Amino acid sequence: MNNIFSDNLEKYADANEYDRKHENFLIDLPLILEWAPADGPIVELACGTGRLTVPIAELGHEMIGVDIHAGMLDLAKAKAIEKNVPIQCFLQDCTQLSLKQSTKLMFMCGNSFQHFLTNEVQDALFQSVHRHLEDGGIFIFDTRNPIMEELSKVDEYEEHFKHSNGLRVREYHKETYNPMTQILHCETERRFFKGTNVASVENDKISLRYVFPLEMRRLINVHGFRILHEYGDWKKGSLTPKSPQMIYVCQKKIV
Repeated sequence: MNNIFSDNLEKYADANEYDRKHENFLIDLPLILEWAPADGPIVELACGTGRLTVPIAELGHEMIGVDIHAGMLDLAKAKAIEKNVPIQCFLQDCTQLSLKQSTKLMFMCGNSFQHFLTNEVQDALFQSVHRHLEDGGIFIFDTRNPIMEELSKVDEYEEHFKHSNGLRVREYHKETYNPMTQILHCETERRFFKGTNVASVENDKISLRYVFPLEMRRLINVHGFRILHEYGDWKKGSLTPKSPQMIYVCQKKIV
């Protein structure tokens, strides 16, 4: 299967700014740690800048981080060196994993599952994970819950913040959902200001696939996993129609 993600990575062009915005978001960390094995490597898929990989390594776990974006992965390596923790990093497509080690725990957070836009690549992801997990191993991942009353309307909004380069930023966002493909198309225009003048303008876009709960349960089952837990948030709330997320703790079936 060819790399189908290269046209959907614009949002991650500035790895340092992405990391600055997200590095302190750790609400998912406690649940991951509950399932951390006492020995052997833990694999984080779509590890990005090491938001979770680095702090878990700091706790003494052997960590492997996998990502398809070289810039994000380079920053994860730099952060690991700064913290003096050993991390193995691999620039790989998660649908075509080729790791020399198997693992008892693999996880993928930050709604990264939404980057797998077609049925075929979703299948390939599960197959890839299945190949690298030990029998009885655990796969934890999250994705946004498709709340249709929100997705059914075009969403346009603004954000204002100070960029790491010191300039004020005004972002204009437009999000449009296609119910036939279950994909949300997100467009951003980013204006940088020096005083009251626009210094520069950037544009990026990203596409995100939504999956419905019954659809997800079937996907997990047919690819050789059983669901141990299904949550609606990282605090283990029940999955309801209004839940912000769908979080799954899955176990590789023992044949």
